[in-house]
Amino acid sequence: MSKVRVHNIGISLDGYATGEGQSLEAPFGHAGLRLMQWYIGTETFQAQTGLRERAPISPDSSADDALARLAWEGIGVEIMGAGKFGPPGWQDDPDWRGWWGDDPPFHTPVIVLTHRPPREILELDGGNVFHFMNASPEVALDRARELAGGLDIRLGGGPTSIAEFLAADLVDHLHVAINPVILGRGVRLWDGLEGLEERFDTDFTPAPSGVVHAVFERRPR
Repeated sequence: MSKVRVHNIGISLDGYATGEGQSLEAPFGHAGLRLMQWYIGTETFQAQTGLRERAPISPDSSADDALARLAWEGIGVEIMGAGKFGPPGWQDDPDWRGWWGDDPPFHTPVIVLTHRPPREILELDGGNVFHFMNASPEVALDRARELAGGLDIRLGGGPTSIAEFLAADLVDHLHVAINPVILGRGVRLWDGLEGLEERFDTDFTPAPSGVVHAVFERRPR
């Protein structure tokens, strides 16, 4: 059976995976890009965004890149929360098509979880087909498996969606990058997940960028 995988989620030392005050101008709220600087410096990110032509790859990013690129291997579909697809209120804008332009980086079907009435399917370039669902994690996962073609399912965030899938014990692989940053406010990843580590084998790898990569692999059920 296909696995449910979470990759490249930056969190602060105090457990926040995004800042407070998300908006069109501030997709990560007051955190800005502080939780993602390690990722921006990788070849994987720059190849996806075209930044290699404008910015050098960080010389210290090889350890980060080794983990970053795993997020794009063997994936047949992505599930994301409403906050990853757009800023608060995007559901009221019929012209909103996501943050990424006409050719988002996913190149697979994408399920967007929203507590509002679902939209019609949105088809963009590069095989990006967005399906909007008001559904529980279990129902969304059933649909994702139908779309994945036997490949794995990437749970892309934000932290609220990831926490819901973790609470329902639906995640097989979890990778978080712990940044040497104190945010103080925002949306925390771990709240309500006491004892989570008992379900997983864990590995911690420090990188020259200053982050510590924590990888959780689900033990056999």
